[in-house]
Amino acid sequence: MQQYRAYLVGDNGVFQSAEAFEASSDASAVTVAERFTRRGNVEVWQLGRKIGLLKKDEPPPPRVLNRQ
Repeated sequence: MQQYRAYLVGDNGVFQSAEAFEASSDASAVTVAERFTRRGNVEVWQLGRKIGLLKKDEPPPPRVLNRQ
């Protein structure tokens, strides 16, 4: 297991908070960090190495129903 951090990124690009967690791989770390996107964009890091940026959860676009 490796140590990772998920950083919540504010609209101004500044880190607002961080959550430390363990994961077995980078892919697993991204999966774990996805749950934090409910609060905003999240950067995933493993020590000094940036794994990726996850965008805030956005609701799906409304469905348009064709009424005939």
